Amino acid sequence: MAYEIGKLPLETLIGPAAKATESLVRLDERLAQSPVRDGWIERMNFHDAVAAMWIEGELVHLEDLVCRDAEMDQRTPTHELTLAHTVVRKRRRILSQARDWALGREGLRELTGRDSASAAPAESCREGEGEAAADPADPWDETEADQLAEEFAEIDAVLARSSRLLAGEVVPPKTAPQGDERLSVLYDLDWDEDARLAEWRQVLDRTSELPAVLRAALALEAWADIEVLQRGAWIGGLLVGAMLREEGVTANHLACLHLGAQKIPRERRRSRARTERVAAFIDAIREAAVAGLKEHDRLLLARERMERVLRGRRSSSKLPALMDLVLSRPMVSTSMVQAALKVSRQGALDLISAFSLRELTGRGSFRAWGII
Repeated sequence: MAYEIGKLPLETLIGPAAKATESLVRLDERLAQSPVRDGWIERMNFHDAVAAMWIEGELVHLEDLVCRDAEMDQRTPTHELTLAHTVVRKRRRILSQARDWALGREGLRELTGRDSASAAPAESCREGEGEAAADPADPWDETEADQLAEEFAEIDAVLARSSRLLAGEVVPPKTAPQGDERLSVLYDLDWDEDARLAEWRQVLDRTSELPAVLRAALALEAWADIEVLQRGAWIGGLLVGAMLREEGVTANHLACLHLGAQKIPRERRRSRARTERVAAFIDAIREAAVAGLKEHDRLLLARERMERVLRGRRSSSKLPALMDLVLSRPMVSTSMVQAALKVSRQGALDLISAFSLRELTGRGSFRAWGII
């Protein structure tokens, strides 16, 4: 059944949409010339990823996500933590591209995991191809290297894929063979994601004349109602944020819509009344902007305080680099400071003490610091 927009009660929705637009534009204008813009964007990537998992019903600790991003995990990463890190990487990917990339053909294919590019299976290249092949009926004629060649090739492929992923390259997702019987257990084989995605894009086309924030709220409601993807409902928030960026409302940042939705009661987001759901998403957009403004003001105050410490310091001091690191991460550990600034452990502790950063863990070991 196709998604119907119907007649919208504009007298109910226009007021909240105007307030949300005002907050978004104010935030974007402040970020346009802000000295903490880059740090703000990085910090909000982490906060939005944690909020996205919270909406999905999963709990991810912000500290674990920061350590995961720095490749300094304190424990084995969970499935939820890996998904949260995927949200962070996709947000960075969207911001690194042109404004119209995410909703374009290539952007949608990559963000929704439908990239058709896949590594071709490596051809077997063994020594002695010109020699007579051994009798396949006699397994004792095969050498040990030949018996393990396929297993070693699979291990090499996994290692190569992991190296490319850690290096920041775009690695196409691995897909299971269509004939794999396990798909019927993990997925609904009758779930046509391509058709659902096309239906959602039709909603965007039909609402192109509406105000940007009202259009974004309808897009969020349609994504939830159509249930485009079986896995990865959080992608909808990223695509709608990219749409606001393409429209120019958030030209200097990617809206943290999951963070805003986290502050809206679930009863409103899942209300039986469609108008209430749309109004809830409008309020979520405004809450995202308000949270961004508060975080921006907090970072500006923290930067001013740390700049006072920098006065009179030598030009070779590593304190400015530490200030940028602290502003771009919700928390930093000694190991992160060591790796980023190329200093010893004691040197990292001395730099941290110079800024009088707040210790967050209360422990004697595996400590972390941040701005409160």
